[in-house]
Amino acid sequence: MAYLRLRQLVKSYDGKSNAVDRVSIDVERGEFITLLGPSGSGKTTTLLMIAGFETPTSGGIELDGRNLVARKPYERNVGMVFQNYALFPHMTATNNVLFPLKMRGFPKHEIGARAEQMLGLVGLRRFADRYPRELSGGQQQRVALARGLVFNPDVLLLDEPLGALDKNLREQMQVELKRIHREVGITMIYVTHDQTEAMTMSDRIAVFCNGKLEQVGSPLDVYNRPANRFVGEFVGDSNFFAGRADPARPGWIQLSGLGPVRIAGDLPAGEVDVMIRPERLRLQRPDEGDGMDNLIDLIVDDTINYGDSVLVIGKTRGLPLRARLSSKDGAALGPGAALPLAWAPADAHVLARR
Repeated sequence: MAYLRLRQLVKSYDGKSNAVDRVSIDVERGEFITLLGPSGSGKTTTLLMIAGFETPTSGGIELDGRNLVARKPYERNVGMVFQNYALFPHMTATNNVLFPLKMRGFPKHEIGARAEQMLGLVGLRRFADRYPRELSGGQQQRVALARGLVFNPDVLLLDEPLGALDKNLREQMQVELKRIHREVGITMIYVTHDQTEAMTMSDRIAVFCNGKLEQVGSPLDVYNRPANRFVGEFVGDSNFFAGRADPARPGWIQLSGLGPVRIAGDLPAGEVDVMIRPERLRLQRPDEGDGMDNLIDLIVDDTINYGDSVLVIGKTRGLPLRARLSSKDGAALGPGAALPLAWAPADAHVLARR
C-alpha cells in the first residue's frame, strides 16, 4: 500500500467548475514527487488539501493508512515550506525553528538540541542568532526548511520554495534540497511550474493541466514518452507534426506537408501527432547514417546561442522547426541558411490524436 494516497480528489469553489478534478496519486514513503504545471492548474490547491488548509469537495487523502480529511492541519504531522518563507520577523533563526516544537509541546530539554541539529543540516548554525532581515533570501529559505523539518513530519510539502531566488542561488538550493532529502529520507511533495526544477530534483513528476492530472512518471518517462501533446509541449522544447498512420504500411507515417517518415515501434492507427525533440535532430553528413534516417531541411530564421549549444529556429516546407545543435555546427548560421538535418526512426514519439 502506498504511503500517501490521494483518491479522486476534487475541489470546487463555486460548485460549477473544479479547481482540482478527480486527482489520484500514490506516493511511496521517502519519495520526492513534484507537482508540475502552469499557473491555475490545481497543483498548489492539491498541496493545500494535503496540508489541511483547504477542504476537499470530495475524495480521500490517506497517510500511512490514516484518513487525513477529517483532521485539523496541526493534527496531520505534515510540514510546509512556503514560497514567501513566512518567517516571524521578530524571532531569530533559532526561535523560528523552535516555534513548531513549542507549539507541539516537545520537552524543553530536547528542543534546543533539535533546533541546533536542523540549523546544522541546512548549513546555518553560525547564523542561529540572526533575525530574518539580517539573512539573505537563500538563508531565509533554509531557515524555513529547517522549521518544516524540525518536528519530524511524516511528509514535507514545499510550495514553489525557490521561486523568489535568483538563478544561481536557485540551482544551489536544488542541490541542497536533494542532499537533505537523501540524508533525512523524508517524503517530499514539491510544487513548481519550473520544468528544470522538476526534472533535476524529482523521483517522479505529476503533470497538471486545468485541474486534471495528465501524467505521473519518472522525469525521463515524462520527457521522452509524454502521455499527450500538452505534456510534450509543457515539459521541454518540442516539434510536433500532424500525420496519419496506415496499418497497411507498418513502420511508416505520412506527415502532413512533409511526406512519409519511418517510425520505430508499434503505431496507433489513424490521425497522430509525431513529436521530435530539437536535440534529436542532427546535421546530415554524407559519410554518416545507415540509410534508415529520416531527412528534413531547415531554413533558418534565427538562432539562440547557449554557449555549449545553439537553438536554431526556422521552418521546413513552411512548418515551424527547432533544432539544437552543437556550438561548432550552429554558431555561424544566419537567417536564410539551409540546413540538411536527419533523425532516426527511434527518435520520434507518436501520440494518437485526441
